[in-house]
Amino acid sequence: MSTKNFDAEPLLTPAEVATMFRVDPKTVTRWAKAGRLTSIRTLGGHRRYRESEVRALLKGDDPKASA
Repeated sequence: MSTKNFDAEPLLTPAEVATMFRVDPKTVTRWAKAGRLTSIRTLGGHRRYRESEVRALLKGDDPKASA
């Protein structure tokens, strides 16, 4: 039996996303709570964000429209 990792996409921390947008990490958390970004929770309860979704938002595309 083989296990495949379908979620091999790089994940970013709130601090990394905040640096890209030049905002505070708490702002990134608010965006996730508001539904602007999809957050993934680690086993420790920390938020992580898909790099492709963050880059699409940074370019001005709506990543939620393609989902």
